[in-house]
Amino acid sequence: MDKIVINGGKPLNGEVIISGAKNAVLPIMTACVIEPGKYTLNNVPDLRDTRTMGRLIEMIGGSVQFHNNSMQINTINCDKPVAPYELVKTMRASFYVLGPFMSRYNYAEVSLPGGCAWGPRPVDFHLKALEAMGATISLERGNLISKGELHGAEIDFEKVSVGATGNTLMAALKANGKTIINNAACEPDITDLVDFLSKLGGDIKGRDTTKLTIQGMPELNGGFEYDIIPDRIEAGTFLIGVALTGGEVTLRNVNPEHLGVVISKLKEVGTDIQSDDNSITIRSSKKINPVDMTTAAYPGFPTDLQAQWMALMCLASGDSTIIDDIYHDRFTHMAELSRFGANLHLVDNVASVKGIEKFYGAPVMSTDIRASASLILAALAADGKSEISRIYHIDRGYENIELKLQGLGADIKRTKA
Repeated sequence: MDKIVINGGKPLNGEVIISGAKNAVLPIMTACVIEPGKYTLNNVPDLRDTRTMGRLIEMIGGSVQFHNNSMQINTINCDKPVAPYELVKTMRASFYVLGPFMSRYNYAEVSLPGGCAWGPRPVDFHLKALEAMGATISLERGNLISKGELHGAEIDFEKVSVGATGNTLMAALKANGKTIINNAACEPDITDLVDFLSKLGGDIKGRDTTKLTIQGMPELNGGFEYDIIPDRIEAGTFLIGVALTGGEVTLRNVNPEHLGVVISKLKEVGTDIQSDDNSITIRSSKKINPVDMTTAAYPGFPTDLQAQWMALMCLASGDSTIIDDIYHDRFTHMAELSRFGANLHLVDNVASVKGIEKFYGAPVMSTDIRASASLILAALAADGKSEISRIYHIDRGYENIELKLQGLGADIKRTKA
């Protein structure tokens, strides 16, 4: 098993190209199943998760080829709407096949999801939406069985859910009649999915809003080329990293509009940020002002950057508070950040951070994708050597992160544990 070794204390300088968005490409890959065809997806990040989703598509009868961040997906011969435990347990996004399976086959057999180990994320919203659309759902030996011809319905999510919004969108695409999703997620990843489904021939209104209206279309246009949006979470991670270590970095292949609240918060911290249509330049003197933060659904501060923000606030010149209102139990990184010397205290979903002068290198262990990123950032800023184990988590969400950081001057390498 690999580990990452970092000798910290070096500023980051140079340019980095941001990869395609993991959270956008995974549902779009499953959406290729809805209508048989040959699809080409560009700007696809080479990640464990995209590879896993590719294997899932192959298991149901499709073919997947991947080269130079371009993925060719052929779903013409897909004939087995089953997502087995061996794949779903490793990646919760496998659950995104539920909507496409129901749309194409009126049947789905999907194992209960797994993925990161930081707490439960119920799938109730997905199932209630499908039941409202006419599906009959049962649980058999840990597998969800959904069957029935779908019809339009009005869906009211009591809480914003990106996954449930995506699954419902895809399930409604061929349903008989009109489906309305109220309190829909409007993350850029959902907008990207809407754009893909619209190119597929879907009749969807309400793009970029919390109300989506889908008119079911029995005939769609299978097979075309599509470009995936840049990954705002990867971009935000690099921005926070520069704020921590100091230096000047330009991010390429990025959409600054997707990072509005993050950029605003980083300016409060004391960084200088300039942007244009597809690049962001950040300059940091390592002077870090304490800034409170509460995660929220888009366009609020992303929960996927909460752990990285905490690493930044640990070195602030004062105390701050971090509240995660999306996932209340997403704080497994706190124990590992404490190994670097962080002074942290947690009550319910509220973390209190007392700023310290410096981090000290330490051996730490990754617990999920974004926690892994926070540990890498802390190690980059720390005095001395750090070793980060269980880095298979980071490989699920960040493409070649150690190579990109090496290109910015970091002393980081991947070795065998």
